Amino acid sequence: MDNRQPATRIKQLPVSAFKLQIKSTTSLPKLLVSACLLGNPVRYDGKAKSLDHDGLEQLLEQGRVIGFCPEVAGGLPVPRPAAECISGDGDAVIAGSARVETRAGEDVTDYFLAGAKQALTLCRQHYMTVAVLTETSPSCGSGQIYDGSFSRRPIAASGVTTALLRQHGIRVFNQHQLDEAISCLATSQ
Repeated sequence: MDNRQPATRIKQLPVSAFKLQIKSTTSLPKLLVSACLLGNPVRYDGKAKSLDHDGLEQLLEQGRVIGFCPEVAGGLPVPRPAAECISGDGDAVIAGSARVETRAGEDVTDYFLAGAKQALTLCRQHYMTVAVLTETSPSCGSGQIYDGSFSRRPIAASGVTTALLRQHGIRVFNQHQLDEAISCLATSQ
């Protein structure tokens, strides 16, 4: 097991905090961010995908970031088997014409839908209109997810949480678009 700390100045939270991380002390617009991007090891493999970005750190210091993992919030453990959207993307999962499964064929769609609904509720509670979520995740992918073959082949599509947030007018960016997301957040003030 790799116990190294992520190469970031962003504080890691204990496992009990992975469902919801709110450090908000301001009325300025807030940014929803995937918890794994904030250094929390909540990904399916028990790792983080930490970002080191001055703009994000500034927002954290201002109390304007809410970290959230929809898969954990929906009830999935850490670590957990990898899952992919089967027969469609996040919009199709929400519509009921596709599902999310593990490589072993376990249907985990309900967990993904539950987490997406919690993300939407959180955005509504905090009047958030911008999110930065993890690319290729079956929950959080905003431009790409894997194709359902478990061969790590990306396709142009959105994950379940991203799809639900977008259906409700929330702008979703991936971690490579952080500058654009912060600019969008600034214009929503």
